[in-house]
Amino acid sequence: MDDPPASRTVTSKPPKIVKVADPERIRIPSIDVDAAIIKVGLKGKDMETPPGGENLAGWYSPKVPAGKDPFPRPGEVGAAVIAGHVDSESEPDVFYRLKGLQRGAQILVTDKDGRTYRFKVVGKTQTDKDKLDHDAIWNDPDYPALRLITCGGSFDKATGHYRDNVTIFADKV
Repeated sequence: MDDPPASRTVTSKPPKIVKVADPERIRIPSIDVDAAIIKVGLKGKDMETPPGGENLAGWYSPKVPAGKDPFPRPGEVGAAVIAGHVDSESEPDVFYRLKGLQRGAQILVTDKDGRTYRFKVVGKTQTDKDKLDHDAIWNDPDYPALRLITCGGSFDKATGHYRDNVTIFADKV
């Protein structure tokens, strides 16, 4: 499972439009994740991440210019993105076990209105941070999709950062 999944086949039936509130909680039973979700945006030119060491996930929703569509919420049509840390200086963090997530695993995202959206893992990649495949992550699918991102690979003691990113690709079921 080292490649992003192929695009789904488009059907002639348009997707059902569902009103989705901002995400509040993410659960991934197979890797013991149960965490609150906060909104994150941009920090300079990079995606902001939630505070480390607090077992929080961050839904990527930067401010967009007037007239542009906002980034999707999990459960809406498009690719919603949630990021989280793999660890802190002293302990594992929210996405510590993310790289071990297997195809078919279930991801549950509950919104602020109490609705839960179910996703199924369909792919996984690990890439150098400088070569993150933005097109695969933000590919604007015509169905609800979810991308989970965390750090991975070897740790660079000189910079204090991991060299890679792990990205999970999931589709709503």
